Amino acid sequence: MVAVEKSFVSNMFSVEGKVALVTGATGALGCVLAKAYGYAGAKVFMTGRNDKKLKALENEFKAEGIDCAYAIADPAVEGQVDAMIQACVAKYGEVNILAVCHGYNKPAGVLEQSVEDWQKIMDADCKSVYVVTKYVAEQMVRQGKGGKMVIVTSQRSKRGMAGYTGYCTSKGGADLMVNCLACDLTAKYGINVNSLCPTVFRSELTEWMFDPESAVYKNFLVREPVGRLAEPSDFVGYALFLSSAASDFITGANCDCSGGYLVV
Repeated sequence: MVAVEKSFVSNMFSVEGKVALVTGATGALGCVLAKAYGYAGAKVFMTGRNDKKLKALENEFKAEGIDCAYAIADPAVEGQVDAMIQACVAKYGEVNILAVCHGYNKPAGVLEQSVEDWQKIMDADCKSVYVVTKYVAEQMVRQGKGGKMVIVTSQRSKRGMAGYTGYCTSKGGADLMVNCLACDLTAKYGINVNSLCPTVFRSELTEWMFDPESAVYKNFLVREPVGRLAEPSDFVGYALFLSSAASDFITGANCDCSGGYLVV
């Protein structure tokens, strides 16, 4: 007898009715994942630091029938993160999914980069992950229903690069933190924690890299078996998978979303 139920297979990718909290929701990837959760039937609570952009997203999403709300918060500041989570709970009663999509970089070589600039990168990309996951984990434990955490890091967590002593270190730390969080949270509390490690994807900051005639683009394609750079929508399927019951046996994974960059 095959030990699988039809109802599980039919619904294993569903996040309908879940509450998804998305940080960095005004960014190129954050806004796409937030809308994807909404299209999939989740209630979406967005956070970021730009009230005008968040309000515009809220209006856009609601016009498409997505149940959503937002709060302003710096993900590296404990008090703001705590208040943001409480606002989400006040609105929707709980948090079931956390998608960490915020990030920051200011590239510079070690001889040129100040300690202060390096620390700002670490705070934005590593400390903030600890703060957000800690407070969301506390909320999920209080709820007693488990949960899913999807942390966006980078393929740069696995590869060094000139001028990236801050960024690579912060993303590498975040990926190792994901491994540790899984050890802390999954078996005991049913909270799965995984990271997505994307390659370069299109945004306002990276648009210049997408010129097919440029040396930068051609150099990237040498190490991109998929044959192109990424669009934010390329990560929707992976994020929904890691947020659903389909991934219940996956935790502590640093998931390669690099188009094959890491295998070349």
